[in-house]
Amino acid sequence: MKKLIEVKNIVKAFDKQVVLKGVSLDIYENEFVTLLGPSGCGKTTLLRIIAGFLDATEGSVIMDGQDIASIPAYKRDVNTVFQHYALFPHLDVYDNIAFGLKIKKMPKDIIDQKVMRMISLVGLEGFEHRDVTMLSGGQQQRVAIARALVNEPRVLLLDESLSALDKNLRKEMQVELKEIQREVGITFIFVTHDQEEALTMSDKIVIMKDGEIEQIGTPVQVYNEPVNEYCAKFIGDSNIIDGIMKKDNLVNFDDVDYECVDYGFEENEAVDIVIRPEDIDIVPRNRGLINGEVKSVLFKGVHYEVIAETSSGTSKTVIMHVTANRDIENKEAHEKISASNFFMDLEDVDSLTDSEVIARANAQAWNDNDEDVSLTKIKYHLKNEVGTYPCTFGTDAGTEITINITVTTPKVVEDEANEEGIQAFDFYKTVDEIKESVALDTDLVRWADAYAWNMEDNSRVEIWDVKYDFDDETIVEGDYPVTFSTQGREIKIETTDRIEEGERIGLKWNPEDIHVMRKMG
Repeated sequence: MKKLIEVKNIVKAFDKQVVLKGVSLDIYENEFVTLLGPSGCGKTTLLRIIAGFLDATEGSVIMDGQDIASIPAYKRDVNTVFQHYALFPHLDVYDNIAFGLKIKKMPKDIIDQKVMRMISLVGLEGFEHRDVTMLSGGQQQRVAIARALVNEPRVLLLDESLSALDKNLRKEMQVELKEIQREVGITFIFVTHDQEEALTMSDKIVIMKDGEIEQIGTPVQVYNEPVNEYCAKFIGDSNIIDGIMKKDNLVNFDDVDYECVDYGFEENEAVDIVIRPEDIDIVPRNRGLINGEVKSVLFKGVHYEVIAETSSGTSKTVIMHVTANRDIENKEAHEKISASNFFMDLEDVDSLTDSEVIARANAQAWNDNDEDVSLTKIKYHLKNEVGTYPCTFGTDAGTEITINITVTTPKVVEDEANEEGIQAFDFYKTVDEIKESVALDTDLVRWADAYAWNMEDNSRVEIWDVKYDFDDETIVEGDYPVTFSTQGREIKIETTDRIEEGERIGLKWNPEDIHVMRKMG
């Protein structure tokens, strides 16, 4: 195919914000090219520069070997179909399509021939004199396309022109638009953030991110061979897994080696792995490559979407010290007071406040009528060193209780395989505090000050599971282990087989189903 448009090192800045960062792209005759990416990635800006509605800050656009920067939009051999069509409401279907030809002062018979051919091409026979405001969204879009094509441009630009249509009509128009492009034999450049539109219509997909091109390829190439995690996630559903490329054709994740067809990486290079959900087969337990447990099943019409957990998360076990209720009674003042010992992180000593000490100790006082009594006295002195320190709470009537605050350095569990860290403290609670808890799992996380994070970027990771073996309704004094865990590895599978939540299964795939990608950045 002949090269029609060359986009060379296009940079575009609005004030001090750079929205295109040296974009280069070749577009060929009779090609359907889709610029794909999220809002703000620069795809519409690039389209408007090609159309002539915007000037590039740097770089050039070459068409048929000629730099078209100095050619105004109306003189370029390019037409545009906008998102909202911009039809003339005072003109009927025929006159909307004929508008550009009349501006060029073409003979009436030639105009009639061209307009009627376009009306036939877009399937609007019998609508020639229909009021455009009375047309459906799909019909209005056909008029807009016909109006652009009737001028016989070399290139048709479409700026998210299907986004205003409902889902079913949009799918129908995807097929029709591709058929129209084949029929007229011109180059289409289409802008969208919809991956399905891109895969359905395109000869070539250009995936963009933050003003740069991440990948260029056919729909099959960008789906089966994404260059990085961003492209893999943007095109289709993906299982993205951190791995190590041990050597050519051998990759490792979750401490297991798997054969693959990829090569050309450094030995023991950190990589991202993508396995598409439809490439994974569910088999009996212990008969696949890995085992898992079904966590959820969603019916999607033609298939089930299954989420299976294949490895445990990062865990930390602490001891919950359960004591008898430590209410101290002041009979003369008709008051009672209670509080619990607690552990805290050495790093938090400097920022500790009285209200936080009261909260951590669950300190409270009340009178014989079960009315709350204010804690007006709180006395403690913590040092910036590991140790146990007394803390006294009291009321105006002299009712007091003393507890111990244990300052310690938390023992952190770091899981290199999951790239996660987790910490939690031993803690004290009374029997009544356990029994009165409304959301025990949440309270246990709070009482233990359990916290997990991603070791790569220090972002917070959710505590997914809290395990213990006591009955909160019958608990007695003693020491109880409590284990906090993050979510384990989850794999998404698409299958036509019915599967049940909680079922223990095996998972299997072929070496060619694993695609290894270099880490972004």
